[in-house]
Amino acid sequence: MNTRNLTLLTDFYELTMMQGYFERQQNETVIFDVFFRNNPCNSGYSIAAGLEQVIDYVKNLNFSYDDVDYLRSLHLFSEDFLQYLSGYHFTGSIYAIPEGSVIFPKEPILKVVAPIMEAQLVETAILNILNHQCLIATKASRIVYAAGDSGVMEFGLRRAQGPDAGLYGARAAMIAGCVGTSCVLTGQMFDVPVMGTHAHSWIMSFPDEYTAFKTYADLYPDACTLLVDTYDTLKSGVPNAIRVFDEMRAAGIHSKNFGIRLDSGDLAYLSKKARKMLDEAGYPDAKIVASNDLDEYLIHDLKIQGAKIDSWGVGTNLITSKDSPSFGGVYKLAAIQNEAGEFVPKIKLSENTEKITNPGNKKIYRIYEKDTGKIKADYICFVDEVLDPEEDLLLFDPIETWKKTRLKGGTYIVRDLMVPVFINGECVYQSPSVMEIAAYCRQEKDTLWDETQRLFYPHNVYVDLSEKLYEVKKQLLNQMSKTD
Repeated sequence: MNTRNLTLLTDFYELTMMQGYFERQQNETVIFDVFFRNNPCNSGYSIAAGLEQVIDYVKNLNFSYDDVDYLRSLHLFSEDFLQYLSGYHFTGSIYAIPEGSVIFPKEPILKVVAPIMEAQLVETAILNILNHQCLIATKASRIVYAAGDSGVMEFGLRRAQGPDAGLYGARAAMIAGCVGTSCVLTGQMFDVPVMGTHAHSWIMSFPDEYTAFKTYADLYPDACTLLVDTYDTLKSGVPNAIRVFDEMRAAGIHSKNFGIRLDSGDLAYLSKKARKMLDEAGYPDAKIVASNDLDEYLIHDLKIQGAKIDSWGVGTNLITSKDSPSFGGVYKLAAIQNEAGEFVPKIKLSENTEKITNPGNKKIYRIYEKDTGKIKADYICFVDEVLDPEEDLLLFDPIETWKKTRLKGGTYIVRDLMVPVFINGECVYQSPSVMEIAAYCRQEKDTLWDETQRLFYPHNVYVDLSEKLYEVKKQLLNQMSKTD
């Protein structure tokens, strides 16, 4: 992000709209919300990721001479507008839910408060960044959940849709709980563990499998995981690995990290047989690593079948979120500031109920059950509303309004989710390291009920509106539906 000018990473219509506002001298301050409508991957929750890259993008917004010359060559933009772009910089404010947070549909995960020309320009890149990393973090979180106590290694770089998808997808996967990545550039840029073993080509390049194993063990005695399925897993691979381990032990080498990797075949059957062979040879501490088109569902089934697998290398299905390839985040106008400095709520209508937006300048309270620390609901309200956890709180479904829950005062606690990121163009937020975000993400997932984390038919967390916000939304809907 630091070495590239991403200012033109935008949809063309953002610029044509900007020029329209410029020509009409229409540049009032507005509020745009970023939110998503459904959790991907049939999940009961999603994971916020990508904010650091959004910050980098906004900090470096700057139309270069080459950018302006290119836009001039399109013969669509006036010289006055191009002159304005030459001096462009972001002067607005941004609020966001921090990375690693558990998030839910229909709630703002990021809010832009800025002059409309500035707010319009940043739409596409913000969505591009957040949609990708939130998607991969959510998919990775499900895989990590399925793996349980056994670690998940992200191995997807070569199958990612381009370098950025591999680089930042690995970053998102680490946030969501992976223990390491094969992407060395991600390791360098974000100071996260890099991991890997060797390929089948290493085995095939030697006269025989034993020699390949022996050479690798000599080179990496403390990171000796041998790929045993090049020729015959149980008749050749595992016996040759045991032979090498025996020779290491005889030479007084006590490896800190050794084992085998299975990359094909019936992983449940092979891992159980391999575990028995390793144990009988005196290596109960040898680890068994599995790869081969894994995802959360296959890992879940393998564990049910008693597979003896200690860690998982997951590539294609994680880095591409193969079963759900898009996150669906949108960027919608929520309010426009009037001459008195007040934000006037705006609403988007649709024949699809889920596409009707929530109006106004909003914030989100997360409500936790006091006894358990688990999430009870998220509560969207106007920024001037204050919840007192010592008072009773009525929660109701904003669509099926007859579904109501009353929380007794003193039985719940609340937390304001959004934090300031930019204020009047100045960045006021320092992103934690990726590993710090990952630790925070683990804490966040601990606040989810088991029913919400399960892979199949998870329980949905309620995202409710305050009575005040609901009434304003209802009034706007009534106004918009009036006919002459």
